[in-house]
Amino acid sequence: MTPSETRAIVTLSLLAAFVDGEKHERERAEIKRIAEGLSEADGVQLPMLYQDVLMKRVSLPAVAAELKSSESKQLAYEMAVCVCDADGTQSEAERMFLADVRTSLGLDAPAAKQFAKEAEEIAAVPLSTAVAAAAPSATVDNAELDQAILNAAILNGALELLPETLSTMAIIPLQMKLVYRIGRAHGHELDSGHVKDFLATVGVGLTSQYLEQAGRKLLGGLLGKVGGGMLRGLGKQAVSSGMSFATTYALGHVAKRYYAGGRTLSMQMLKEAYASVTQEAQGLQTRYLPAMQEKARTLDAGKILSMVRSA
Repeated sequence: MTPSETRAIVTLSLLAAFVDGEKHERERAEIKRIAEGLSEADGVQLPMLYQDVLMKRVSLPAVAAELKSSESKQLAYEMAVCVCDADGTQSEAERMFLADVRTSLGLDAPAAKQFAKEAEEIAAVPLSTAVAAAAPSATVDNAELDQAILNAAILNGALELLPETLSTMAIIPLQMKLVYRIGRAHGHELDSGHVKDFLATVGVGLTSQYLEQAGRKLLGGLLGKVGGGMLRGLGKQAVSSGMSFATTYALGHVAKRYYAGGRTLSMQMLKEAYASVTQEAQGLQTRYLPAMQEKARTLDAGKILSMVRSA
């Protein structure tokens, strides 16, 4: 992929992130932070692209014109869909935007709509499952919860290694289901709104997290349905620094502390706890990298939806 195509894909993703006009200020701040953190990678000056999108200095037709190959067009569309779905099912503005994207890129409508349908289904998976919604026992099995957190972190670290866009998108609902399960284990009734607020409070934005994960993979040459993509990912794990493993591990342990303590931690305490545990988790990444690699080899990218549903 050429640098201009990479820039166009990132620009389209940023357009998708702001198309509904309802992003919370802290989510905008996170997206700006990511743009600055990934600046000038592969010739892509993300801070400049971020400003161009916010100031409406770019248009969809101009971005589409930069995408020459069918592969880059498909990848651009898939990333835009996943950005729109990262914080839940699509709004009317997002649906209209994606329809315009399909037209501008000249994509095969049935195939493109099928991908959007699959992404929507992942975004709409309920938090509750037979396991997660089971009535909490009188005592909390901390060892069992610790193992569930580690297993979830390894699974999301493995998903980060796969080249498919839907694999990256699945990480967020799996993190939400983990928080839900931990809250339930401590006797708290939760819904998706509460879980999203918890993630936002500790500093994990939904749209911004997807942009960061997918952006790192894209700029590192790992994202896209190309032969041998997964094996290249296994060899270039450092590109994304095991971000999904660390964030999932930290979310799980901070949620465990929060709900075990009766939800009494302040916003500042939650942020500090999350930052501390994330740093600890980054130190564990090398230790568990072989487990992530082995898990990635066994994952079937065609069964992402069923995996999210059963988690």
